[in-house]
Amino acid sequence: MEGGPTKPDKEEFTNCLSLIRENPFVLRLALSAGLGGLLFGYDTGVISGALLYIRDDFKQVDHNTTLQEIIVSMAVAGAIIGAALGGWVNDRFGRRFALLLADSLFFLGAILMASAPNPSVLISGRVFVGLGVGMASMTAPLYISESSPAKVRGALVSTNGFLITGGQFLSYLINLAFTKAPGTWRWMLGVAGMPALLQFILMLTLPESPRWLYRKKGEAEAVAVLKRIYSPEEVEEEIQSLKESVETEIQQMGTNNKVQYWELWSTTEIRYALFVGVGLQVFQQFVGINTVMYYSPTIVQLAGFASNRTALLLSLITSGLNASGSIASIYLIDKAGRKKLVIFSLCGCILALGMLAGVFYQTTHHSPLVSMAATQHYGNYTCPDYARAPGIWDCTRCLKANPDCGFCAASGNQLLPGACLIANSTTKDMCSKTHRPWFTRGCPSKLGFLAIIGLALYIAFFSPGMGTVPWVVNSEIYPLKFRGLCGGIAATACWISNLIVAQTFLTLTVAIGTSNTFLLFGCIAVAGLFFTLVFMPETKGLSFEQVEVMLQERVRLFSFKFWKKDHSREKSLDMEATKVATKEAKRANK
Repeated sequence: MEGGPTKPDKEEFTNCLSLIRENPFVLRLALSAGLGGLLFGYDTGVISGALLYIRDDFKQVDHNTTLQEIIVSMAVAGAIIGAALGGWVNDRFGRRFALLLADSLFFLGAILMASAPNPSVLISGRVFVGLGVGMASMTAPLYISESSPAKVRGALVSTNGFLITGGQFLSYLINLAFTKAPGTWRWMLGVAGMPALLQFILMLTLPESPRWLYRKKGEAEAVAVLKRIYSPEEVEEEIQSLKESVETEIQQMGTNNKVQYWELWSTTEIRYALFVGVGLQVFQQFVGINTVMYYSPTIVQLAGFASNRTALLLSLITSGLNASGSIASIYLIDKAGRKKLVIFSLCGCILALGMLAGVFYQTTHHSPLVSMAATQHYGNYTCPDYARAPGIWDCTRCLKANPDCGFCAASGNQLLPGACLIANSTTKDMCSKTHRPWFTRGCPSKLGFLAIIGLALYIAFFSPGMGTVPWVVNSEIYPLKFRGLCGGIAATACWISNLIVAQTFLTLTVAIGTSNTFLLFGCIAVAGLFFTLVFMPETKGLSFEQVEVMLQERVRLFSFKFWKKDHSREKSLDMEATKVATKEAKRANK
């Protein structure tokens, strides 16, 4: 680990468990606020399965990839607005109020989606859900971070990441549970309102963030909350640190509590912190994670698994690994450190994305041939493009020639030549009655299982590092006065990046192919690795005040030579040692 001596790593996770046993209020606070992450995760996961059935119910959606992308990405568009407003709401009205507002918006959106009579109302519901998710996504880690002891802050903020992935896993289970129910996707989307209602009730019983209270309401209310979080031996020291931090800010910025945007750009260390925070959030999205979460069943079908239910079952594997990785992150983030986790995570993602690019290249260029005899067996249902220009066709060419065409594979061995037919319910039933699998979104492949392994590896590497660390770093890297505003800017950047990826993934797979799309994500992951090595500081185990000192030193000593030792962290630790020594000297003199 970079930067000088700290408490032995093996004690970090033990400290977290010990604190929870001694003071369960801290865990209650983290889990209640972390339900905001559950909302985020559930919505991300549920739409991937619901989209399969929305296409069946609304025919105008079925063959229109742009409309499918709009249904998925309108929640992201709403989240951009929610995250942008969330920074202002957090600073003006508090973290608790922001979470209550987010829950209300999400609940309203869930009702609209479940009752949608057409795609327009469904899209409106997605926007409301997005507003709630965006606000909750930046508020939950902020609330947990400001209400957690420094020595276990990373682990507790990681519970938010675990609940994001737990929400995704839960959404896949619920998707599977409703595959045979009338109204399938309506139930899938409507159930989303339940965690929002639960969090609303729980947050009514919890206090505001002590750091926000200290700055906005005064010392008395903040101290009352801090006494519920810290042990009697630690609370006085925490109050003193908080008091010194706020007084320093007032000396630097004046007594005005209102944050001005120009102040962000006039202070070098805040600009640097914002650059790192926004950069991590952008790379988190552009390495392609939400294409996997939003379109996981579709990707599985592109790999050659035709059945909706099979696609959902296989997608459950990736979702389960995602949740497991978040549990690992809770243990590792205060043990290995934030920066090492991100480096490990990105290296694994690069390998997995390279594997996916190779697998999809093979499946695209070695798909089963189209048999003229098999096609003519279905009479007038031949794909018109194939009828006009017969010759050497394969499944890939059949599906790309016309979105209204499908491939009826051979019974028994799907890799044998099949038929290229018009895609409608009649031909699908005809094909199924002769025990032939029906493909409209991907082709049969002997390498399809490798795509599942590639997706699983990608999630296994992404989840413990890039899945959690950007949210943790953004909750602790900014000075108190700017934490809500900067957190909102970073979350907005995250959701804008999410929107770009969600709105372009299916279009990219059509325009440049699935293989090249994953290769593009892999190249972006390489750029993210370089960004992390050069710019990202290690904040493990540091108090908020130490993080500020570290950023000042990092800006002063900045170098692109990432292989050299970083002395900025060492300086912040020396500051704390000096402070402790001074306090002990004062006590001795008394």
